[in-house]
Amino acid sequence: MSIPQNTNATKPGWSLEKRDPEFIKSMLPVMGWLYENYFRVQASGWENIPRNEKILLVGSHSGGLAAPDMLMMMYDWFRIFGVESPVYGLMHPKAWIVDNPISQMAAKSGAIIAHPKMARAAFASGASVLVYPGGAQDVFRPHAMRHQIYFAGRKGFIKLALRENVPIIPIISVGAHDTLFVLADIYPILAQLNSWGIPWLGGFDPEVFPIYLGLPWGLGIGPLPNIPLPSKIYTHVCPGIKFPHYGHQAACDRAYVDECYNLVVETMQAELDKLVAISKL
Repeated sequence: MSIPQNTNATKPGWSLEKRDPEFIKSMLPVMGWLYENYFRVQASGWENIPRNEKILLVGSHSGGLAAPDMLMMMYDWFRIFGVESPVYGLMHPKAWIVDNPISQMAAKSGAIIAHPKMARAAFASGASVLVYPGGAQDVFRPHAMRHQIYFAGRKGFIKLALRENVPIIPIISVGAHDTLFVLADIYPILAQLNSWGIPWLGGFDPEVFPIYLGLPWGLGIGPLPNIPLPSKIYTHVCPGIKFPHYGHQAACDRAYVDECYNLVVETMQAELDKLVAISKL
C-alpha cells in the first residue's frame, strides 16, 4: 500500500510525515501542568493497551472544540509510551478546510484527516489509530446527555477495524462535560431554514449548532472555540474488544457490522456507568 507522502502539493491532513515528535515533546510540560493542576486527572486502565500491537482506540469525548478529555488521554499516551510511539488521530475533514496554525499544530501532534485511506495508511506504517466516531455531535452533546455514549450511528470505525484485523480499545471519560455546559443543539432548526434557502454562515454546514455556557463567551452560540473551565476529569482505558470474524467479507456484512457496533456501544456504556459511579465517590 502506498502511503501519502509529504510534498508541497499535499493537502492539509493527507500526510503521515507531518507528525513531529520534537514538537510533541515541547508541548508536554504545558499538557502536564494542565493534567496535574487544572483538570486534576484521575486515569486508569492503561494496562489494557497491548504492547507492540496495532490497535484502534475508540473514544467518546466532551467539552466542545477544546475537547480536554481527548488532550489528557493523548498526554497519558505520550507519557507512558513515549513521543516516538506512533499514534494518529482522525480529525474531521472540515477542520482541514483551511491550512491554519491550529490545523498545523494538530498535524504535528499526529492528526490526519478522517478518511479510510489515511487510516489504512497509518496502520500500514505500523502505527495505531485514534478515532472519536461521534465527532461534533458527541463533543457538543447537551449536558443532559453527558453520561451517554453517542456515536450518531456512525459505523465506519467498525468496518475499519474489521478490514485491518485490529482490536478495538475503548476509551471513556467523565468530567469534561463540566468544562463547557451545552444547553441545547439548535442545528435541526437551522437545517430547516437552510432547506428553505437561507445559506449557512461561512458557506458550509456546521453539523451542530450548540447553545452553551462557558469561556470566553459566557453564553456561546454555534461551534466556536472555547476555553475549558477547570473541572476534575476521570479517564479510563477499557479492556480490548475482539470480534469473532474479520476481513473484507465481514466488513461488507451489514448485519454483522451492526452487531459489532452495538457490542462496542453497549460495552462502553457499561464501563462509562461504572466510571460515573466512581466519580461521585
